[in-house]
Amino acid sequence: MSRARIVVIEDEPAIRRGVVDALRVSGYEATEAADGIRGLEEAIRQGIDLVLLDLLLPKRDGLEVLRELRRIRPTLPVIVLTARGSEDDRVRGLRLGADDYVIKPFSARELLARIEAVLRRSVDRPLKVRGARLGDAVIDCGRREVRSPKGGRVELSETEIGILSFLAENHRRAVSRAELLTRLWGFGATGNETRTIDMHITRLRAKLKNVAGASAGEAIVTVRARGYMAGPALVPETDQDEGLE
Repeated sequence: MSRARIVVIEDEPAIRRGVVDALRVSGYEATEAADGIRGLEEAIRQGIDLVLLDLLLPKRDGLEVLRELRRIRPTLPVIVLTARGSEDDRVRGLRLGADDYVIKPFSARELLARIEAVLRRSVDRPLKVRGARLGDAVIDCGRREVRSPKGGRVELSETEIGILSFLAENHRRAVSRAELLTRLWGFGATGNETRTIDMHITRLRAKLKNVAGASAGEAIVTVRARGYMAGPALVPETDQDEGLE
């Protein structure tokens, strides 16, 4: 099982280095950023499992970073690290979607315990998938193809397999068009760009139907006013599952 990847967004070098060292000694993968702009860029990268976020940051305030993270990655766990200890500050952070709140100064032992607790209760953390099944058909992410036991086969583009993989990884929730754009291409969404996602989904559904038949109708579900979601027929396969055939 892969180690959790954590981003530390903190402008004070001594604190940032101490937290990063403690994380690595405890077996986590850790990256760091000293300002809000760089921190947000690191936090939305593929595979990040948790963010440690200071509120008083240069270039972009921590609360702004938190607000943007909740728009782009609604379920990403975030623990706020701050010297702001007033009740109003804590309430603001929690209302914006922070999972926990640790006030400086704190011990490494306390912080690590908070991290473990947040990761345990984050039931919507993305799965690490290497493929999926769609009825009798197999979706092979490595080969970027869908195969049917009856001999049918269709190749998928890098974008199409990226969409399918991301929906499978997040199969418990709806994924917005803006989140798909950010995760797959690394930029925010406008009206025209969100329609690009719709076109990719339309083509992807047509390809799946050619191989999987009726099952393809339940592969990608449109969730009104929210985006798209992996349907009941799309079953993710992780590294702990049996190998793809």
